Formats: sequence, structure tokens, C-alpha cells
Amino acid sequence: MTQLPGLLDTEAIRKDFPILDRVLHDGKKLVYLDNAATSQTPRQVIDVLSEYYEQHNANVHRGVHVLAEEATELYEGARDKVAAFINAPSRDEVIFTKNASESLNLVANMLGWADEPYRVDAETEIVITEMEHHSNIVPWQLLAQRTGAKLKWFGLTDDGRLDLSRIDEVITPKTKIVSFVLVSNILGTFNPVEAIVRRAQEVGALVLIDASQAAPHMVLDVQALQADFVAFTGHKMCGPTGIGVLWGRQELLEDLPPFLGGGEMIETVSMSSSTYAPAPHKFEAGTPPIAQAVGLGAAVDYLTAIGMDRIAAHEHALTEYAIQRFRDVPDLRIIGPTTAEDRGAAISFTLGDIHPHDVGQVLDEQGIAVRVGHHCARPVCLRYGIPATTRASFYLYSTPAEVDALVDGLEHVRNFFG
Repeated sequence: MTQLPGLLDTEAIRKDFPILDRVLHDGKKLVYLDNAATSQTPRQVIDVLSEYYEQHNANVHRGVHVLAEEATELYEGARDKVAAFINAPSRDEVIFTKNASESLNLVANMLGWADEPYRVDAETEIVITEMEHHSNIVPWQLLAQRTGAKLKWFGLTDDGRLDLSRIDEVITPKTKIVSFVLVSNILGTFNPVEAIVRRAQEVGALVLIDASQAAPHMVLDVQALQADFVAFTGHKMCGPTGIGVLWGRQELLEDLPPFLGGGEMIETVSMSSSTYAPAPHKFEAGTPPIAQAVGLGAAVDYLTAIGMDRIAAHEHALTEYAIQRFRDVPDLRIIGPTTAEDRGAAISFTLGDIHPHDVGQVLDEQGIAVRVGHHCARPVCLRYGIPATTRASFYLYSTPAEVDALVDGLEHVRNFFG
């Protein structure tokens, strides 16, 4: 078995993930390399979810009976865990949503309805990048169409980095919001947060960071990022689906208007007007994703016990090994940075003229799960003149043996298609 420096004890960790023992086609054991789409869930999280439904299931905040109080304590306890996980100055800055897409849409709509100085209108500009997930493109397109604001973006270099050569022309005094991904889901690129945030602050623009591909894999410190908002999702970090997070600076959450109306987000209601609860409840209308938040809290406990710095080191070693092994595969072209430095553990590639969908199907027959397509980042594919890519993405339970299985599987693909 290949030994690499910095690896976690994957033999022990994999025992926590029942699904990794699945046997698929023709007795082939599952090789799960689609973690950038959704990670797997450890027993510790599954058990917490089961216990919640078996022992504590009730609606939160409004009830005075035992179950309601227990559910509220668990739900708000999860908020405390997430706040500590991201080093938020206050627990009240953590808003639960159903996913990162909803978090991003929440900010876009708040700014469309806000008063000055935050309001986005026909006299202002919105800045994103060409490597964004569709969830960080479409909400801003909708906002620009609705308000008349101008949408601008940073392009990409040939090696999969942001082209910041014209940063002062892209981010101008008219810019109201700069929204960008911390780690690309398709290219794996780590983006230069400090330079972008510094320029945004110079012109008084707000900064929103999509950390969906960062929160599961590295230490995420919202204070160190110096952004105004940070969004991420639970299902990529060992948590359940249906739960996301938006962190925002307290003063902004106090000043900005709510996006959704309903129960819990109000203070008083009459037939003519309403007043709103303070954040975070101001932005959590209706029954929230209670069990999902509790599950996310359990996932945070699990990842914290292992150590995010150790997880990052493990993935770096695996990524370095995978890039090295990929060099032995004829006709394989990595789309994005071709070294393990300043990149995450998602590697997209093409294999000669074999369509990625065909690559993925043949790999699946070998028990190897990868992602194929645009990865909700079609502008990147257009930029590099490719129809789609195959993406392998690693996590804390991934092993060098699985990288080897992927490389062997790609050789099988090449043989299959002649």
C-alpha cells in the first residue's frame, strides 16, 4: 500500500462511514470520488439524526413543553457549534438556510431591497468571477436584470487562476458587492482573498465569499477572511442535505431587510404593518431545518475532533499524489492548476477526445464514482473550449489506493474506446 506523509488514519476513519463498504457491480467495491458534490455521512451524524427523531422531534422556539424545549436547545446548540467552527464573533451572525445557494440568493435579494448605502440599483455595479458556480452567477444576473445594475467579472488565466491584472478597473467606486468563490468547485483553485477584499474595502464595496468547497476541507476563519458575508453548505462536510449557513457581520444583519416573511422572523404583526425579530431569526422565516441543523452540529463535532488542519494536510498529500499519477495517463489534461500548491482536492480533467459522460459511465462500471459535466460552472468550460470535464474529488476518508484505482480505471476507459 502506498504511504504518503501527512495522511490520516483512513482505515480507522472509514469504519465511521457505512456506505464505503458497499459492493457494487460484479462484486466491485465502491470507490467514492465525488466528494465535491456531496460527502458521505459518518455513523456519528446518522446516530444523532436518529436520536433527534426518536426522542426530541418538535418545533422550535414557540413551545413550552419538554420536547419543544429540547428541540430548541439542540437547534440553537448547533448554531453555537457552527459559530465556533468558523470563528464567528457572535452566534447571532450565523443564519441557517437550506443550502449555500439559498444563502447567496438571500444576500442578493437583501441588497436589492436595501436602503442606502447598501442598495444595488441602476447606478451601481456587481462583481463576480468567471469560475463561479451557477449559484453565484444566476442570483446576481437576476438582481442586475431587476435593478439595472451592471454585472462585471474577473476572467481566468490559462492555468486556471483569476486574472486580477485589471482589478482597479473591475472593482470601482460604483461597485456595491463583490461575490466570489474561495475554492473553485471545478478548477480546485484557491483564490487570492486578501487582494480582492483589500480592493473592495478601498471603494466601500461589500464582500461575499462562497466557501462551499472550503468549509469541509480547511480551517475557515470568517474574521481572518475580513469578508462581510460567508456562505457554505452542510452536505459537503459530512452533514445532511437541506442545511446551509450564511454568516454575516452583525451590523449588516441589523441594517439589511429580510428576504422571506413568515413565522418566527417577526416581532409584532398587525394588519397594517410588522416589525422584525433581531438576527438571526429575522432571516429564518417559518419552521427551520431543525433536524438538519442538529445533524450539521454533529458533523462539526466530528470534523473538529479530527482537526481541520489535519484534514487539509491529508487532502494536500492525496492531491499531490493524484496529479503525479495523472501524468502517467496518456492524453489526460488537467483543467486548472497542475500542481498541488494553492489548490483544493477537486481535480477536473479531459481524456483525449473521449466525452466525459462516457468516461464516467465506464468508471462507474468499475465501481468508481466521479462527477461529469459542467459541474454547474459552464462558463469555465466555455473559457477553455471543452464540452465538459470529469472530476475526481477527495476527502478525509479517501486513500492512495483509490487514486490508483482511478488511474487503472482510466486505462480501462482508454482501452474500451480504442
